[in-house]
Amino acid sequence: MLHLRLIVPADRTDEVLHLVDHAVGTTHLVVLPAAARDPAGDVVLFDVAREAGDELINALRTLGIDESGSITVEHSDLTLSALADRAKEDAPGEGVDAVLWEKLTDATHEESTFSITYAAFLSVATMLAACGVMLDNAILIVGAMAVGPEFGPLAGISTALVQRAPRLAWRSLWTLIAGFAVAIAVTVGFAWMMNAFGLFTEAMIEAARPNTAFIWKPDWMSFVVAFLAGIAGTLSLTSTKSGALIGVAISVTTVPAAANAAVAFSYRDYGQMWGSVGQLMANLAGIVLAGTLTLLLQKALWAAHRRRTAAAASRSAGQA
Repeated sequence: MLHLRLIVPADRTDEVLHLVDHAVGTTHLVVLPAAARDPAGDVVLFDVAREAGDELINALRTLGIDESGSITVEHSDLTLSALADRAKEDAPGEGVDAVLWEKLTDATHEESTFSITYAAFLSVATMLAACGVMLDNAILIVGAMAVGPEFGPLAGISTALVQRAPRLAWRSLWTLIAGFAVAIAVTVGFAWMMNAFGLFTEAMIEAARPNTAFIWKPDWMSFVVAFLAGIAGTLSLTSTKSGALIGVAISVTTVPAAANAAVAFSYRDYGQMWGSVGQLMANLAGIVLAGTLTLLLQKALWAAHRRRTAAAASRSAGQA
């Protein structure tokens, strides 16, 4: 269930209550007259089944409640109520399949903002991966992939393409490009420092490295893995299965490829550098393509489901 808290101007409360009362999947309606002070108005509280939440939130925004008041949406992990069970039964579809587009757009907007913290996480992840590729240590590579925050802007690009939000697309693209540029530059400096201390050597970058050599040898499997990971990552964002993002993070070699490119550049091994760049591009393209197609498919399936539900309801009403 989703819990919504609205601040509504007093002269719009009846309109909002009419909308909520006639919406499918709502329950536990509470009205607190004149309880809000900034902005001034009535507070309206209610629960709605997740699968009916996106349509209702859009209707509230159409009424302008997000501008004249506020709309706050929270996810309820546990709701013990027969009324809530009935509301979920009345709502079409399954809650886990529903996409809350407003929430997805807001989340990807936040995750796609270039910041010092984002750059720091990506730089640390890339330096960890540099240690992993030089030591040919798969455990360090996995750890570095788990730390990297790059899936946020990749999901932002996919969401922006589906929602036709050019500002989010440019913000996400800038965050992705600037983040990797900073991380690679920092890792090049890190490699020079490690070389000065004798911890990195040219022999290490030129070694066979059986556990990590695939990082700079992209092939179609690199794209396939990234594509599958993009599907899983997008599904984890649009459903309640957010824990799946950890598995996505350690399945694609974006950060290790950037790290190997940085180290290879520091030793002027341009063959490895361009191979790593190719691996990075294949992974990024696979994730964005998969994310975009997944969101488009989810949008189409959910729209078709709503049309079938509406048609069935119309037939039932006609027979009655």
